[in-house]
Amino acid sequence: MQIDFHHGVTYVLARLAGFEHEAASIIAYSAQYVDDAINGGLIRFSNGALFSRMSSAHRMLDYRNFKELSNHHVWIPFHFLPGNNGLPAGQEAGGAFIDRLICRPNSYVAQDMVKECIREQHRPYALHRLGITMHVYADTWSHQGFAGINHPINVATRLVDAQGNPDRKLMSRMAGYFISEALPLGHGAVLSNPDRPFLRWGYTNGRGEQIWRDNPKDFLEAADHLYQALRCYQLGDPTFKEADEIPKPDRLLIDKMLRTTTDEDKHARHQKWVSAIAQGQFSFGKAIVTYLPKGKNSWKYIALGTEKVIDQTDETFAYSQTFLNSHWKRFHDALQAHHFHILHELLPRYGICAV
Repeated sequence: MQIDFHHGVTYVLARLAGFEHEAASIIAYSAQYVDDAINGGLIRFSNGALFSRMSSAHRMLDYRNFKELSNHHVWIPFHFLPGNNGLPAGQEAGGAFIDRLICRPNSYVAQDMVKECIREQHRPYALHRLGITMHVYADTWSHQGFAGINHPINVATRLVDAQGNPDRKLMSRMAGYFISEALPLGHGAVLSNPDRPFLRWGYTNGRGEQIWRDNPKDFLEAADHLYQALRCYQLGDPTFKEADEIPKPDRLLIDKMLRTTTDEDKHARHQKWVSAIAQGQFSFGKAIVTYLPKGKNSWKYIALGTEKVIDQTDETFAYSQTFLNSHWKRFHDALQAHHFHILHELLPRYGICAV
């Protein structure tokens, strides 16, 4: 999914679930920043202090830089959560190992990830981790059928549009890409088709199976489940016994916007969600939401005082006591906690080793 869903829709769902504006803004910012936290490594401060941060995305999300993108420590925990063949922990999945790595919507693995996030809400970075969790959870719908490693299972051919005709628009876009071993990584062979909410399309996967995708339907289903997760977090209920549904008028509007906001530019779609929120079209009333991943007034700028998109390895930053409680630092703390839990605790519970 892209910024229109990860930031715009996530904010809407958080407000509908009962979070106030400030908390919902942290959740939504964190959900989107997963795609924009492209710098990793050690932060060095002028007073000698150090902070180790990690990246949750790569500089190029267009699948041309396959050597960087092949880092499964990024793709598996943050973008292509393994679905374990749709089976719960402790049940023998059988089949090839790759089948267990394929992302599946609302898998047991994904549900357990959400429950752990709810149980850990006493942490100072809890809302930031909730945003990260909502990003990964949402992507189990958009990235379904693909795996976060370089593998032939991700090959896609015979691409078709909503009418079942050859998708010449996508083929034209593909002509500008370096066709290589990069494409079996994630959903690289179909570019951003899985991430755009208004598309209906199809393809033949690496096993020769014909796959039909109805993104508006999948994205609305994702919204339903994210709302339930956010609501249960608000209620402190990791059992999901108190899960309810999005208020009907709001759900109808979300559905309509997912289907009819058809701009190719993800930022144009995002702006329409921001405008709808500002106009008070949802039941929680008017609100002004913004997202600045880098540059002045961004979380990173407030924490480190830099407007740069890419950091140099030899840079030194001025230290302030406010750094320890900054949103940027807490987001990276949450990334570390999420990353460790997924790779070292959750996936091993399912018999999956991806470290």
